[in-house]
Amino acid sequence: MTELEKMQRAKMYIDKLANGINPIDDTPASDTDIINNVRLSRCLFYVSDILRQVIENNGVIAKSKTTKQPFSLPAEKITQFSFSPTPIPVSEIAKRINDLADLETCYKLKYSEITSWLIEIGALEEKVMPDGAKKKRPTVQGEELGILTEQRVGYNGNYTVVLYNREAQQFILDNIEVIVNYSDSKKKAAVENKGQAWTPEEEECLVDLFNKNVPVSEIAATLKRSRGGIRARLKKLGFIDSSGDVE
Repeated sequence: MTELEKMQRAKMYIDKLANGINPIDDTPASDTDIINNVRLSRCLFYVSDILRQVIENNGVIAKSKTTKQPFSLPAEKITQFSFSPTPIPVSEIAKRINDLADLETCYKLKYSEITSWLIEIGALEEKVMPDGAKKKRPTVQGEELGILTEQRVGYNGNYTVVLYNREAQQFILDNIEVIVNYSDSKKKAAVENKGQAWTPEEEECLVDLFNKNVPVSEIAATLKRSRGGIRARLKKLGFIDSSGDVE
């Protein structure tokens, strides 16, 4: 007999007991029998319904959904971070940090949240490459913190990768809470303004920042809008085409 069949058999017995039936010989129990007690009968019906849900789920107990909290990392976990003696990408730093967190109860820390904060404090900047693509590069301040670039050769030729040395890794780790709070405040601001009508003053500021080549991420933070909302408004105003490119 399989586990599922055992559950089905158990539910059958419980159902009979809950209805005042002797499950052995199917005879009605007397009114004075304990199984006819109202409170006991309600408990049996409750257990029967739980078994029904498990049976309908092929015998698997469904896990209750829990609302995840913003990323957090206890101080004792931070001390367990595995530093790399050689420079590594920010994506690897984020991975090592997430490996220490309880991702059952909180969301992952995205590496883009780290780079967004580094742009905010002036350690990174977005530069327009000859092919029109925007790439993040360390500023003088970023280089002093230990952020560097390295030329590599890939399948499609040479490319540049941004790396973080031991000191830069430590700097990010020391500011985890600041990074999370910054990211959380940006998300809340974007939600607050989502769907809100644009004022003439906001549009004027948007156009001014765009003409100064301020990155979309920074414009979004300034105007407390999502990046998608900024691009949509620029498109409506005729500054970018349908593909998101500057006209």
